[in-house]
Amino acid sequence: MVKLNQINEEYIEDYIRSLLPKNNQNLQIMEKYASDYHVPIVQPEVAQLLKLLLKMKKPKNILEVGTAIGYSTLIMAEATEGKANITTIERRKDMIELAIENISNTIYKDNIEILEGNAEDVLLTLDKKYDFIFLDAAKGQYMDFFNKCIKYLNSDGIIVSDNVLYKGMVATDTLVVRRKKTIVKRLRAFLQYINQIEGYTSSTIPIGDGVAITYREE
Repeated sequence: MVKLNQINEEYIEDYIRSLLPKNNQNLQIMEKYASDYHVPIVQPEVAQLLKLLLKMKKPKNILEVGTAIGYSTLIMAEATEGKANITTIERRKDMIELAIENISNTIYKDNIEILEGNAEDVLLTLDKKYDFIFLDAAKGQYMDFFNKCIKYLNSDGIIVSDNVLYKGMVATDTLVVRRKKTIVKRLRAFLQYINQIEGYTSSTIPIGDGVAITYREE
């Protein structure tokens, strides 16, 4: 698994991960594939946080922006014990093919719908409400994704945004790589925004690559 990259001390990361129960065999195979082929997936401690939030929230409908190989999709399906319907958006055909293959091997395949296309476009076409939304796609587009998603988010709903500290660069200019300046600037604006927007409460947590949790007040 990828290290935290300036978000936390390595010994803390290792200790936290040592506490986590192992995932099922199917997820472990996906973890190895992601590691072997350098496919970004949600980090173990973030996956565990997702599981906890979902077990507490018990959502009926989940929206995910950024499917990749379907790893976090299946994490969420398992955490909700197949009782939630999951809509997930992915633009890359090769990732969709892998996700379909991975999902088809599980008992959750009938609970998951993959929508192909750019998230900024697909998010304009949805026709249902969601209790839980997971953002894990293009980091520079989080503000746009968030503002499009909130019209689909039920009151008392939750949005979780992954990778918001972006290898620590969002927190300090000393780590910023020149070619990442635009993404860092946009993520900083995004975090400022979700912490100030009326009717919502947010918290930014320094685990994984940084996670923001936003709650829509009733």
